[in-house]
Amino acid sequence: MRTISPLAASPAAATTAQCAGERRLRQVHRAVAELRRGAPALLATADGGWLVAAAELAGLAALDCLARLGREPAVLLLAPTRAAAVLHRPAPGAADDPAVALRLPAGVTPAVLRSLADPTAEPVPFRPEPVSPPPQPVGAAAIALAKLARLLPAVLVAPAAADGDLGRFAQSHDLVVVPGEDVLGYPDTVAATLTRVAEARVPTEDARELRIIAFRPADGGTEHLAMVVGDPWADGQAPLIRLHSECFTGDLLGSLRCDCGPQLRGALARMQEEGAGVLLYLAQEGRGIGLVNKLRAYTLQDQGADTLEANTRLGYGPDERNFLIATAMLRELGLSRVRLLTNNPDKVEALAACGVEVVARVPHAFPANEHNVRYLATKAERFGHLF
Repeated sequence: MRTISPLAASPAAATTAQCAGERRLRQVHRAVAELRRGAPALLATADGGWLVAAAELAGLAALDCLARLGREPAVLLLAPTRAAAVLHRPAPGAADDPAVALRLPAGVTPAVLRSLADPTAEPVPFRPEPVSPPPQPVGAAAIALAKLARLLPAVLVAPAAADGDLGRFAQSHDLVVVPGEDVLGYPDTVAATLTRVAEARVPTEDARELRIIAFRPADGGTEHLAMVVGDPWADGQAPLIRLHSECFTGDLLGSLRCDCGPQLRGALARMQEEGAGVLLYLAQEGRGIGLVNKLRAYTLQDQGADTLEANTRLGYGPDERNFLIATAMLRELGLSRVRLLTNNPDKVEALAACGVEVVARVPHAFPANEHNVRYLATKAERFGHLF
């Protein structure tokens, strides 16, 4: 059996480029943390600095900060699908615009902002008007930062009243500054920094010969796990692999609204039967929108929306996942040829695009129940899953 050893420590003489890349990742993560605690961050672009705050968490202190430090009043940026719902008409601008800008009244309250950002919040009778959006890539980077924070893609943005050095301005006002290009490049960059940080044998009911390996990115963000069954390197053939996005409700609670729990346990059992396999347990809850937003999506589904419609009404795309992380994990595990246990052709295409040879797609379907029959039908009809 192959011994899986930790990655070697970084050489003392790490290159300047490597160090700079890790610093950029950490700065994105710090800006994410600021948004998650309801504080503004400072987005640096070629057009200057832009104060950014998450609409769903912006309290009176954040609103005051934007008013004091902004050169102009803040506007609300919404993803086009959410903006169309707020405006009760198609959102203005091109179809591929990352955000729609809305004018806010003086004295706007946190309750109004939450209502505009969140379709499940208590509605407030207020209809804003569209205005010219900030120059690109401000809108794209601001929305991307909110998504990285697993917050609704709805942000307050104002040009910073900074003369000259943005770093000095940020330091004097206790702001985290992050370049917009680093936010937009984060998914590609972070995948290249995964390192193996822990490993343990964890026998389970479905797979007695199971080891779990934890991978951590350089910015200190969420860990991803590889569940290794048996010895997938033993015979030199393409082992059975599954990419499984974490699902708290299905995997842990046994929710009947999805098929995630049976898929997880069934995959491990299948690998145990074959004698080997690897399940990558990816921190991508709710197709990448996070647990809180998945619960919001469930509320919209209970009101009649299907899975795709619920995600887009929240302002997200139908599927926000990025499988570069999975490719990096497979590469570190020394697996470049796989049989992929999935019903999702997008996963096959994603791995192939990243240089992993998928020699076969192995179907992985389970019977529907009364609670997930529509969910499974939506997977087939709107996401193209093969059952």
